[in-house]
Amino acid sequence: MNEEKDIINEETSEEASADIAEDNAEESSPAEKNTDEKKSFGKRFLEDTIDIVESTIVTIFIIGMIFTYLLHPVSVVGGSMNPTLMNSDKIMMTTVFTKLKYGDIIVVDNDKAYDIDENGNPVAVNIDGNRLKECIIKRVIATPGQEIDIRDGKAYVDGKELDEPYVMKDAKTETLTAFNGKYPFKVPDGYYFVMGDNREKSSDSRDAGVGLIKKSQVYGKAILRYQPFSDFKFLLNSKNESAN
Repeated sequence: MNEEKDIINEETSEEASADIAEDNAEESSPAEKNTDEKKSFGKRFLEDTIDIVESTIVTIFIIGMIFTYLLHPVSVVGGSMNPTLMNSDKIMMTTVFTKLKYGDIIVVDNDKAYDIDENGNPVAVNIDGNRLKECIIKRVIATPGQEIDIRDGKAYVDGKELDEPYVMKDAKTETLTAFNGKYPFKVPDGYYFVMGDNREKSSDSRDAGVGLIKKSQVYGKAILRYQPFSDFKFLLNSKNESAN
């Protein structure tokens, strides 16, 4: 009987010791708590840092893709687009666009020039050594299939005089060295007739060194002017009608 009592007492003592040890484990010292908090903070800081780095990399990648494939900054040189665009203005153009229409401002790689033959078909013109063999910025005036005419200092599309509030005040639109004796004529498929807003000081489709613009020559369409910032302006064309 005594042995059994001793065993019971011994077991009770062991259970009590286990409970005390468990309580001691749950009640850690202040130093241990600080260590645990520092480890937890360090882990959270590392995770937050990784999240920030990942977000930054993704943002930079997206911006890079946008400026590589969608948007490009362009500096305006010269005054052929006055008063809409001035010399040294900076604009943003997009290389992603669908059908160009009257009034759109486009950036053109003028590496070739096109005239029309007696049947109205486009023919390439040799412009080697021409000063206009460079990038130019102009406004779309007539699109494929439309008839362009210039007479009496005014421009006409499909027989109607253009309403052109963007043109330099009192400037007259005259024919130059291209298409002599061929006005009016229809713009061939896949080509555009372009002019600068400063009509009397613009080398554009009226000039033999530019002529018709082939669709493949169009780098992009201007969407906004961002510098000078005081003249920030969207350049998207909202007019649906090209003539009165």
